[in-house]
Amino acid sequence: MNINNIHTVYLLGVGGIGMSALARYFLIKGCKVYGYDKTKTSLTEELEAEGIAIHYDENVSLIPDAVKNNKEGILVVYTPAIPKNNKELLSLQQSGIKLYKRSEVLGLISQEYFTIAVAGTHGKTTTSSMIAHVLNECGVKCNAFLGGISLNFNSNLLLNEDAKIVVVEADEFDRSFLTLTPNIAIVTSLDADHLDVYKNKNEMHNAYKAFVEKINPTGTLITKQTYLTILQSNNKLNTLTYSIERKADYALKSKKVEDGNFLIEVETPTDVLQNMVIGLPGIHNIENGLAAFVVADLLKIDRERIKAALKSYKGVKRRFEFHIKTNDLVYIDDYAHHPTELTFAISSIKELYPNKKITGVFQPHLYSRTRDFADEFAESLSLLDELILLDIYPARELSIEGVSSAMLLEKVTIQHKKLVQKEEVLSYFKTNQPEVLVTLGAGDIDTLVQPLKTMLNAKAVNY
Repeated sequence: MNINNIHTVYLLGVGGIGMSALARYFLIKGCKVYGYDKTKTSLTEELEAEGIAIHYDENVSLIPDAVKNNKEGILVVYTPAIPKNNKELLSLQQSGIKLYKRSEVLGLISQEYFTIAVAGTHGKTTTSSMIAHVLNECGVKCNAFLGGISLNFNSNLLLNEDAKIVVVEADEFDRSFLTLTPNIAIVTSLDADHLDVYKNKNEMHNAYKAFVEKINPTGTLITKQTYLTILQSNNKLNTLTYSIERKADYALKSKKVEDGNFLIEVETPTDVLQNMVIGLPGIHNIENGLAAFVVADLLKIDRERIKAALKSYKGVKRRFEFHIKTNDLVYIDDYAHHPTELTFAISSIKELYPNKKITGVFQPHLYSRTRDFADEFAESLSLLDELILLDIYPARELSIEGVSSAMLLEKVTIQHKKLVQKEEVLSYFKTNQPEVLVTLGAGDIDTLVQPLKTMLNAKAVNY
């Protein structure tokens, strides 16, 4: 398929963060863009306002006629999150129309560019948006397809005229990242995840190894030293390492907290870089910032310009995002849904606010993930001073017998812990004033963010 000959696009699951970036891309390219999603969200409303026609009923008759006629120049894209028994998906498959996964389309688009691909079980959205921001700020024209809403761009898509570089997230779910052939590949983390897709951690590691083998022969792998033995079968591949814990090509030499941010020193292959500020606080974001710095340094961008760009980085919506930041109350929202992510987020908050009570509201995501990492989740959540635990968000799964939030709560070791229904969270905080509050999870907990922010601000005014 020639991606440049497309004039009409239909996306099943258009409201997904990756799918919506594709929808915006083709709309800007002048295509007619249509979509289906089961739920209206603020993101789908934005897409509709931009000119994308979306319907929310699973109804074959609502598929655009141009798509049904299967004429040339038609592209139908679906996300693996769409159930296999979806009526529209089945109808399109039975009609003989060629359907493409989101990852396949992203792979086709990226073939036209020098590709920087960010993979990893966590950190890839922040790292990829940092890289895109740094390049953009430093005058390097690039396009970027992001897995979150960049607060610098106010979008999950960055397009620059005459761009020669594209920054993409390389998603391991459903082995999607194997459609890419990157020139620079970053692997941020290799913690076990998506065990509903992979049988075990070794199988997941094999998928990452296959991804690394797809790097252009003249390209570069950027990762942690400890991951090299897992990832690298081709000893001729160029590699650069980074770390906040141990010796590496780019290593954290020192850090201190200043005005709620980390001020760091970085040891590079040639010298020590001082007084670098990562705009987004959090220990894990120092690591993400290091990875972004390595990419920019590899591209020979002036280091002072890189430092200035990293300092001006605002973050990604729902990635350690501050909503209230006063002396009396701090409210942070974070997408963390894996034990390692939870540990990073909670530990960072504790380091920033060592003398305050940390209250966390956590919504587990997926029954299988909760089952597979129950002990690890309990250990991470026990870092909090108080835990408000919501029911499991099932996403694409059916319930699993014996797996529940009550089961998880039993394993948490802190004294102040409570199982609360999502619709009861606001009333709980009307009578219980937090000092530092963090909402955590990848399900629909984000629908609580604005109501919580409004209610807590109102309480502060009335108080």
